[in-house]
Amino acid sequence: MSIDLSLDLIRKLLALLPPYSRPTIHVAGTNGKGSVCALVSSILSASSPPFLVGRFNSPHLISVLDCICIANQPVSAEVYSTARQEVERLDRENDVGASNFELLACTALLVFERAAVDIVVLEVGMGGRLDATNAVPDECILVSALTAVDLDHQAFLGETVEAIAREKAAIARNGKPFVIGPQVHPQVVDVARQVATGAGATVVPSASVILAEGCDGHDGHVAGNTALFGAPPPRPVRISMACFDEPVLAALPLHGGHQLANLEIAASIISALIAHPACQTVDDRLQARITPAVVARGIENTRWPGRLSYHTFTLPSSPSHGRQNAQVTVLADGAHNPASATALADYLSSLLARSPGRPLVLTYVLGLSHSPPKTPAQTLGPLFALSERLHQSCQVRIGAALLRFTPPEGMPWVRSVPPSEMRAAIESLVPDPTSGLELWSPSEEAAAGANSAVDTLEQALSWAAERRGDREDALVVVAGSLYLVADFYRLLDRLGQAQGIWGAN
Repeated sequence: MSIDLSLDLIRKLLALLPPYSRPTIHVAGTNGKGSVCALVSSILSASSPPFLVGRFNSPHLISVLDCICIANQPVSAEVYSTARQEVERLDRENDVGASNFELLACTALLVFERAAVDIVVLEVGMGGRLDATNAVPDECILVSALTAVDLDHQAFLGETVEAIAREKAAIARNGKPFVIGPQVHPQVVDVARQVATGAGATVVPSASVILAEGCDGHDGHVAGNTALFGAPPPRPVRISMACFDEPVLAALPLHGGHQLANLEIAASIISALIAHPACQTVDDRLQARITPAVVARGIENTRWPGRLSYHTFTLPSSPSHGRQNAQVTVLADGAHNPASATALADYLSSLLARSPGRPLVLTYVLGLSHSPPKTPAQTLGPLFALSERLHQSCQVRIGAALLRFTPPEGMPWVRSVPPSEMRAAIESLVPDPTSGLELWSPSEEAAAGANSAVDTLEQALSWAAERRGDREDALVVVAGSLYLVADFYRLLDRLGQAQGIWGAN
């Protein structure tokens, strides 16, 4: 079933605002959109002289402010509220009736226009053809791109990957370059190419990204540390781009094999921006401002929290809970559908296969959004099949805490899967009573909302810390939804340990 909406309302609202004129890079897809936008923004910001870059991502992570970034930092509350109030006033006085997302998208575009940013990197909210971001005028679009397409939001976008790809590829614009990223489903490439060429866009050559010689990119154990897993170093990569005669050598700080594909898309966007004639309107000196050294520096500076992000922090003692100070290493990842959960499981499998031989306590802290026809078992399946993929020499004790997350502001349709439903799904995935799987969920009162989601998350992390024995390594994986990851960052902020969320991965 396709979404039964149009762009009429947002176009009516945009017509009431100062004309939007910012040169814009538009990115659609199921998985990887945010990472691609972060890479592109960071590369452009590293140019000499630097471009002033605006970036719009959704949903927000911690607060609505981080949807709208300028120079890779969330805008201030004052900047946001001033623009939002203007948009809401015009919507109300003219009886437009725009949706919350349309109001948010208009707010972002107004913020970018008022700031006179040089380039905007714009992430599609859902789909593409009828997404509010697709109301940006053709003349503003520099490059459009499609990241990996998979099954998600079928109730709105269609029941097959082909149908979903048609919706998402429809952001292609006449006479403008269009990038098709690596795809898990080969048929997506043919569908996207057909849609893009039908719209008059030019499908441009893809960049090539490989790990540089001598780097396997999977060592996640901190050298010399016998107790904790931690962030592996950036991976050396070699990037071949059509706009440069020689390959670019860089260090990629984003973790996981799927980030190589996302970097390929980002590099293809930059290459099209430099080489395609339709993009020269932004600056006729693009090739002088974006050099191989700039690309390498921008990649190395990229930060994208909540996507295979490592954080080591201290849970303070709590006499009422019988807890001593505990140091916890968390891998936070917003994997929320079967494809992204598979990518997370692939990363964990490679990580554990190359770790030292000490026993490991692996604890998932999970929260899922209710999003039929996607089921909890489909999303959780790859994570709980992990033990089947490990060598017999890997001693891993798996446990899971099952939580609700804080309802996101302004999105009443988003709701958590009850912990009882997640428990039933996991027990169907791991039916063997001798597996040693440990499950934790909050009391009925807490699950019903008597405690805040952040309080319950702190209890879950305390339980995870208590699982570790004296001679064991430990890793906690917070996953299942970016809304749960946001609760984790709120907890870090409450504990006074949130420094570097946006400044370091």
